[in-house]
Amino acid sequence: MNASRSPAAPGGALFTNPPVKVLASQLRESQVCLGPRGKNVYSVKRQGSASPGPPLAVSVVWMQGTVLEVTGDQNTTVQLLDETGTFIVTGASSVPRGRPCLHRGKYVMVMGSVQSCTPEPVVRAVKMADLSENPFHQSGWRLEVEDLQQTLP
Repeated sequence: MNASRSPAAPGGALFTNPPVKVLASQLRESQVCLGPRGKNVYSVKRQGSASPGPPLAVSVVWMQGTVLEVTGDQNTTVQLLDETGTFIVTGASSVPRGRPCLHRGKYVMVMGSVQSCTPEPVVRAVKMADLSENPFHQSGWRLEVEDLQQTLP
C-alpha cells in the first residue's frame, strides 16, 4: 500500500506505511524510538516460534479485540481485550463505520496510529469494523498476526 492509498491519519496527513497486525502484549513490551520524521515508532518483537528476525518498527497498527467498555459521547474511548491483554482506542466516535460496533461484547478490528504503549497500549482509530458475525476472525487472529510478521522484511 503506498502513501497515496493509505488511510488518513488524524489531522488529515496520510500514513506512509500500511498498518502492521499486532497483539496488545507486543505493544506493551515494545521500545519507543524516534522515527525518521521525528515521530515516535515502536520496536516490536515479532510474534511466532520461527526464527524471529529483527524487530518491527511500527507506528500504524491493525488490532482486533472484544469490546469491554465504551466511555464518553464526543470523544469516545473504547477498551478492548485480545487474547494477550487490554488496549485502549481513542477517537472512536469520529470513525466512519457501516454499522455501530461500539457495544460491549462485540469483536472488532481497529486500525490506527499508536499514541503510547505503557502502561496500556493506546491507539487513535481511523477505522473500526464489527467482525462479530464470523467466529474465525477471533479464533484465527493470533495465527494471522504471526503469519504476517514472519513474512515482513
